[in-house]
Amino acid sequence: MKLQGFGWAMVAALPLPALAQTYVVGVESLAFLPHYSTDAQGRYQGFARELLDQFAASAGVQLEYRPLPVSQLLPSLLTGEVDLKYPDNPDWAGEEKAGHRLRYSQPVVQYVDGVLVAPERVGHGVTVLKRLAVVDGWSPRGYEKAIDSGGVERLPSGDLRQMIQQALKHEADGAYFNVVVATYYLDNIRARPGALVFDPSLPHTRSSFRLSSERHPELIQRFDRFLIEHAADVAALKARYGVEASLDPAHLGVEQWKLDYLERQKAKQKTVPSP
Repeated sequence: MKLQGFGWAMVAALPLPALAQTYVVGVESLAFLPHYSTDAQGRYQGFARELLDQFAASAGVQLEYRPLPVSQLLPSLLTGEVDLKYPDNPDWAGEEKAGHRLRYSQPVVQYVDGVLVAPERVGHGVTVLKRLAVVDGWSPRGYEKAIDSGGVERLPSGDLRQMIQQALKHEADGAYFNVVVATYYLDNIRARPGALVFDPSLPHTRSSFRLSSERHPELIQRFDRFLIEHAADVAALKARYGVEASLDPAHLGVEQWKLDYLERQKAKQKTVPSP
């Protein structure tokens, strides 16, 4: 009995394994595939979820995802209700961030926001763009002056589905949104590939999504190191989800099915022996 008691004492004296630090990531409660989305149970998923999960495993930390309405996400970061915010960008919401010292990661994903039009309208210029469908809460950069002067009428849309519907029914001359997300919706959800295409001749914005934090700059630094050390894995993940599909300047505005065809042609040429 004494030996048994001594054994239990020894076990009790052994150090317990350290628990991984948990950080709360504020994310958008928004259907924004292939970048991210939340399902009916509120579970965060998509490219961003898989990337951040890989970072957490590499860094030995736990990440808890908290989907929030876009309007509540930044205030939650600034008040400390969440530790991290994704996506973010130094150019967003400058007035609200004044007085705060946010730390931003290196670019995670490049994106383009622009106007999708019917294929036959590509290249016709801004003068024929009289009605522009824009999702509520979005700022159509490059069109502010035209809208303020009355040259372009802004048609409000409650969500992506309604905005695409307005453009397909010709209630709007174009739809302003994230190019990859709108194209994904048309190809995979609406099953209307090529019905609307990005017009690169119209004003558009090219920028990037980043991870941000005010309270944990050291974690942002670790995330930057992860992006560098696992660059090949990150690139493969981007390719699998298509989050930067057709954003190369040489292919900007080209429909995805055409890019896929070009890639198949290149593969065939490589397999043909030279004479």
